[in-house]
Amino acid sequence: MALTHHIPPELNNSPVFSQGVESTGGLLFVGGQNGVTGDGLMASGFEGQTVQAYRNLLAVLADAGCRQEDVLKLTIYIVGDQDVRDGLVAAQRVWGTHPTAITVLRVSGLARPEALIEVEAVAQVPAE
Repeated sequence: MALTHHIPPELNNSPVFSQGVESTGGLLFVGGQNGVTGDGLMASGFEGQTVQAYRNLLAVLADAGCRQEDVLKLTIYIVGDQDVRDGLVAAQRVWGTHPTAITVLRVSGLARPEALIEVEAVAQVPAE
């Protein structure tokens, strides 16, 4: 099976992971996107990080030729007692009204200690 790795130029690049991986079967798996900007800085506060995480997610989707409508499922990790409703309102400012299956999990922490949210996605890559 051939895989295509997606690392949009506007996102932070790491030699140890891809931002998204597309299978020949037409599925795109987007790795956890948090509030890190392209220059490696963390956005401020829960709402700011949520907006940036969704911007990052949209960049990976676009790099693979996908849009919000192509997303099958989101998994959202929220640290501690952040208000899920505040996160959903902030996300909708970037994501719009594109319902998809979601799972929201509360966790004690993420890989970057200052991160308050991380969003993963699975999308169907449109046929060319």
